[in-house]
Amino acid sequence: MFPIDTLLAYVAACLVVVISPGPDNILAVSRGLSQGKMAAGLSSAGAGLGILIHSLAATFGLSLLIQGSPHAFWMIKIIGALYLLWLGYKALVAGDLISYAPTAQLPLRQVFATGILSNVLNPKPGLFILAFLPQFVDAGRGSVPVQMLAYGAIFAMLTATFFAAGLYVLALKQRSTL
Repeated sequence: MFPIDTLLAYVAACLVVVISPGPDNILAVSRGLSQGKMAAGLSSAGAGLGILIHSLAATFGLSLLIQGSPHAFWMIKIIGALYLLWLGYKALVAGDLISYAPTAQLPLRQVFATGILSNVLNPKPGLFILAFLPQFVDAGRGSVPVQMLAYGAIFAMLTATFFAAGLYVLALKQRSTL
């Protein structure tokens, strides 16, 4: 179903996107530094699940509906902006934006949920997936939804794996400087 040259090109393009710094990997790094490997892994898995949710939406046409409806897209943007403002407010109320003191431990469920929400409420990944995945799909190679879901799952797994691997390397470097 997937020619090797197409799959390699897709994986290479995904890696460029995954390696580029963004809110999801910054969130995973901050969770890793403040709460350890388990929290970092859950935040990374949450980001990967967010990519999968966007992929599902693109596969079943919801992203097309959102893109085709300025009102629906505007509502998604407003919800995302309100979420970011809420996070900013919480950071400002905390008093110290940069602190090297240990922070309160968040429940691991909340760490995972925040990883998902930071990705799902950001419209940029959804629009990126909507524009990105279809370039690799060919109706002549089989079911389009199956191909979209497979490509989305690959992107989600690469996201979660590389965020977690990057955090592991960061943790090793942090230990070596102590």
